[in-house]
Amino acid sequence: MSNALEYAQDDYTVDQVKVYLSTGNWILIAVTNEKAEVVGALTVSFINFPNDRVAFVNTIGGKLISGQDTYNQLSNILKSFGATKVQGAARKSVARLWHRLGFKERYIIVEAKL
Repeated sequence: MSNALEYAQDDYTVDQVKVYLSTGNWILIAVTNEKAEVVGALTVSFINFPNDRVAFVNTIGGKLISGQDTYNQLSNILKSFGATKVQGAARKSVARLWHRLGFKERYIIVEAKL
């Protein structure tokens, strides 16, 4: 999981992610290969809007986890939690990869520390 936090830019630590997972604020989805070996993982939180329940990908990491088949499986899992959309903050390289799976740029997130 620490590899998935490489680009978190101090948004949260591994220990903080563990707390969010243990309290049910986030869910953990593991990605396995044909040998049932874990090859990737992601954490997701849910945000309820008036017209949609959004599954927000907080962290993601691993190998061979961004293909169409894997995305279809992920979509089915998220739908089982009532999600109608999936979103995530992404670096440009990841955004290009996700674009191939049907994602569209909706926002540019900027921030300033207060």
